[in-house]
Amino acid sequence: MNGILIVDKPAGLTSHDVVMRVRRALGTKKIGHTGTLDPFATGVMVLLVGNATRLAQFVDKDEKEYEALVQFGYETDTGDVTGTPKAEGGMQADDVVRSLAAVEWDAVLGKFRGETMQTPPMYSAKKIDGRKLYDLARAGVEVERKPVRIVISKLELLPVQSIEPQTAVRIRVVCSAGTYIRTLAEDIGREIGLGAHLTALRRTRAGRFTLSDAINLDALENEADPAQRVRSISDAVEHLPAFQLSADRVDKTRSGLSTRTDGDGFQEGIPIRMLDQDSNLIAIGTYDLANKIVKPKIVLV
Repeated sequence: MNGILIVDKPAGLTSHDVVMRVRRALGTKKIGHTGTLDPFATGVMVLLVGNATRLAQFVDKDEKEYEALVQFGYETDTGDVTGTPKAEGGMQADDVVRSLAAVEWDAVLGKFRGETMQTPPMYSAKKIDGRKLYDLARAGVEVERKPVRIVISKLELLPVQSIEPQTAVRIRVVCSAGTYIRTLAEDIGREIGLGAHLTALRRTRAGRFTLSDAINLDALENEADPAQRVRSISDAVEHLPAFQLSADRVDKTRSGLSTRTDGDGFQEGIPIRMLDQDSNLIAIGTYDLANKIVKPKIVLV
């Protein structure tokens, strides 16, 4: 079984938990995900099944979109609702509400839009010297983390629902892969002089896949034939430019041989989908401008 599966992750599970349940549902072990979601978070998880796992490098760097509820008044040691509160700063809820009402939100949020540098939080799956940061954090060890470049292309306020506290704001974030929304929430809180942490986080899009493409995990497990929910392997890389092979080049491509082309507007070194005459994905290749050829790099059997 080869392909791509979009799951709506429920709260309370790790990303690894989701992978394990999908493995059982589909009856296959070769499954990987393309972007971790914290246990308290929900939303779009892109899972690669079978040979599609070889395409992870072309999927896990896709742009992401989130909706988040940011609670003001204090920070937590994890940056989210699962952590232990830090010092509250002596602010009562009414004081927080008044402070939020005075914020010029567009000016504040504007400082975080565009390209910026962000320091990964200690409670994250990022590895330093082979160890995940959250393992170090749980052991009470804090290490230096180098800021990384991120891009936030959209950051805006959303209406807060009636059941949500007046000490919170809801935001929509469209950002590059590797952006930590928990850190963004903390940074916004510090910018306006209030502690902040996340109380809810929902990924609404990963690349071109949205919640409308996702299936509930319980629903998947109750399907008579859950394998029918697995999409074509080609869907994982549909965003890449395509190069259609002539019939006589398909087997040669599978054997690792390059194919000449006039270029078709390809850029040097970019990944390219190599398709047969029926638009089936044969390989991922790269364009060699000097020799005007497309070289297969990952061949899919």
